[in-house]
Amino acid sequence: MKRREFVKAIAGLGIAWPRIAIAQQSALPIVGFLSGRSLKSDAHLVAAFRQGLSEAGYVEGRNVAIEFRWADDQFDLLPGMASSLAAAKISVLFAGAIDAQIKAIKSAIATTPAVFATGGDLVELGIAESINRPGGNITGVSLRASELWPKQLEVLRDLLGPENTIGLLVNPNNVTAKIAVRAAQAAAKAIDQNIVIIDVRSVSELSSAFATLIQQRVGALLVTVDERCSSGRMKSSIECHVRYWPQADIS
Repeated sequence: MKRREFVKAIAGLGIAWPRIAIAQQSALPIVGFLSGRSLKSDAHLVAAFRQGLSEAGYVEGRNVAIEFRWADDQFDLLPGMASSLAAAKISVLFAGAIDAQIKAIKSAIATTPAVFATGGDLVELGIAESINRPGGNITGVSLRASELWPKQLEVLRDLLGPENTIGLLVNPNNVTAKIAVRAAQAAAKAIDQNIVIIDVRSVSELSSAFATLIQQRVGALLVTVDERCSSGRMKSSIECHVRYWPQADIS
């Protein structure tokens, strides 16, 4: 019997499964939920997650249990959290907002079936062998955000004209940002568009970054996605800080 069929059979019959947990024990198969963000910021996503499970016939507390782990923007904690979920004998792992530690998490879960949600390219990140056939124990959804960079550059070029320089603000510590830079550079070369790439590793570097952009006479600015943007901690997120920073006017 295949694992998926076995899990469904166990869930339907209510046969006890072992579980390691601090507060309680469950006789139900466990879904691990791992996120780099926080419950406060992602409560609506958790509600949608539970609804999706319910529509598939799995109701929390009735025939399935959910074990949550929230890194609350402390991405270096994610591999350890993934290991703890694997030790809890989860049946499957869902992992979102974890791009910064995606390879370490893959190593931590070893053979545990996992579903990833990422803005990066799962193949380029070394997580899947291909989109059609991911291979191993991992599958998931890739938003392929880097594929939008050519179109974004084209739109700005049409709005401003080809003589204007376009700036790209990047956090080099974000693995998906590195992919975005390569995509943006290739797109700029293809349309002969001048771009200036500025690395910003922390909010404290924003002032000097904007000074450089002004010195370079940048006419428009693109900001790469930061995983922490939707977590509610704007002060630690370059993308969100730029969005709400009153001095972020380079015109």
